[in-house]
Amino acid sequence: MNFRQFAINNVLRSKRTYIAHFLSSAFSVMIFFTYGLLSFHPQLKDGLVSSSDTMSMLGTMGMTVSQYIVFVFSFFFLLYSVGAFIKVRKKEFGILLILGMSRKQLNRMLFIENILIGVAAIIAGIGTGVLFSKLILLISAKLLAVDNGLPFYFPLKALIITAAAYAVLFLLIALCSSLMLRKGTLLALVKAEESPKPQPKASPWLAVLAVLLIGAGYGMVMAFAILQIFNFILLLGGVVLVVIGTYFLFTQFSVFFMRYLQKKERFFFRKTNLLTISELLYRIKDNAVMFFLVSVISASAFTGIGTTLAIGDPGLSAMENPYAYAYSMYDQNADTRNRHLDIIREELKKGGFNYKEAEVTPIFSDNGVMLIKLSEYNSLIQSLGYPAETLDDLEGILTPGTVSEKNSYRIDGPLNDQFEVLNGKKSETVKVLKAETFIAVPGAYGEILVVSDRLYEDVFQAQQDQEYGFVAYHTFYVQDWKNTGDVSRAIRDRLSEKEDYSYLKTLYLDWKSSQQQNGILLMVSGLVGIVFFTFAASFVYFRLYSDLARDEQQYRMIAKVGLSKKELGTIITKQLVIMFFLPMLIALIHSGVAFVALQQLVDFSIVEHSLKIFIFFLSIQIIYFFITRWRYLDRLNKIIQ
Repeated sequence: MNFRQFAINNVLRSKRTYIAHFLSSAFSVMIFFTYGLLSFHPQLKDGLVSSSDTMSMLGTMGMTVSQYIVFVFSFFFLLYSVGAFIKVRKKEFGILLILGMSRKQLNRMLFIENILIGVAAIIAGIGTGVLFSKLILLISAKLLAVDNGLPFYFPLKALIITAAAYAVLFLLIALCSSLMLRKGTLLALVKAEESPKPQPKASPWLAVLAVLLIGAGYGMVMAFAILQIFNFILLLGGVVLVVIGTYFLFTQFSVFFMRYLQKKERFFFRKTNLLTISELLYRIKDNAVMFFLVSVISASAFTGIGTTLAIGDPGLSAMENPYAYAYSMYDQNADTRNRHLDIIREELKKGGFNYKEAEVTPIFSDNGVMLIKLSEYNSLIQSLGYPAETLDDLEGILTPGTVSEKNSYRIDGPLNDQFEVLNGKKSETVKVLKAETFIAVPGAYGEILVVSDRLYEDVFQAQQDQEYGFVAYHTFYVQDWKNTGDVSRAIRDRLSEKEDYSYLKTLYLDWKSSQQQNGILLMVSGLVGIVFFTFAASFVYFRLYSDLARDEQQYRMIAKVGLSKKELGTIITKQLVIMFFLPMLIALIHSGVAFVALQQLVDFSIVEHSLKIFIFFLSIQIIYFFITRWRYLDRLNKIIQ
């Protein structure tokens, strides 16, 4: 057997240890290849086919940036995992040096092993990507709202770039692995597993501080959302406090809590609790930083993906503008306006859609107050399904034109109880009865005051001689607007938005643009988030197997004094549940608070999106847990037989 075969056999013999490292690496390669597959697709390489140039630019840029993120994060993850494996094998390396292997040969062996795993991961990752490329293109076309789909092609350029990029990455990892090993002396390598661990300690003050910081961070985030205090410093400060609090939660509070359980003698000495809690105390202390990283990374992935799912919800577009079509033009161009409105009506009838039409013409008083006639306002809100309003001569209603104004009215009510309406030399005081919390006149900025028809007509008559006339808004409410795609495109093609200062806002096309934006963000955050989550789960696997030799020795000794396989299974299962699900539980709580805050900013429910994210990632973690538990217990059971 030559030296190269010896290195290959080392990898094959340690396949249980290396399996998570290999699978995570291959998965990273596949995700990187997926971005390349889309970036170089013939229909996407010149920019995403979109309803706007901005979306095209974001699509192309998003794929490229995501590749960089995955590549850089993969480097640090693989560097960490290689470091963990070197730590596990230090005693093995020391024995090889005693048997006559030189440092140069040891470094060469490590280099060959890492290159071998890297080549296998590249082949497996690209192979899997090519195998599922058709499915990836189908899903991507759906996410990116590409109507005609993305046809299959052989991604030669993506294949070459992926292979070259990860070849360089694994070469760097292989070189770094040799540098990691140079630090230890021969004696330190041989006795690496014999060094006793100090008793874990924690500060009760820092443990309490962890809870206070997380609570304060949650409060700041909720204040941002519920109280509508849209201050970036407030939001950033809340996130920073939660991150710092999470660090102390794992490094201090968790250790403090386990020490507290040790002092509860009736609980501590019940059955196998002594072994379970004592072992958990050391595991939590040793893995505190890793738990912190996993929880923060997972929370970021959950929140990012959940938010992008909410962005693509049709409810978001309808929240800003409830009308399928909102047409506006100066009333002086009556002939053109009527022709355009006839086109909209004609296409809607041709498409078989029922619709409710309304018209409103806002005007401004001499002191700048935007006024709407009550009768026209009632036609708007009745088309939306709201009851008609009644007003006395000098009474008014405030109605929002934007989401921010609507939220402001919902929280604070009207800022002014009355308005002075100046009409020439005449001034009248209008009492505000209420502020509506739904949008009836979308896109209008500033306060919109609904007044009686008499007051409106007085102001209107006084302004008849203005040079540019008034802008009339025509709205078409269609309940089934999500199916108006063909009609919307036909209307868009027949109307010129620049003609005679006319403007048409189409809800379906706006939603389509939002879908494409959401698709880009979902692919960027989703795939990167899945990579992060996979790496985070692998961190737990690496730390578990880095302590395997010590656990084997410990449980072999305990088995001699009567520990059964059933009791061993109970102890290990409890420990693994904490290691796998404690960071995820904290991540779910963090992202859950973020979703609650997000819910305050939108009118539609995001519970479904949140549950989808949680169930998806929790299912993956449960599968990963049972596979790891099975393999780990199988290894320990063989030792204590």
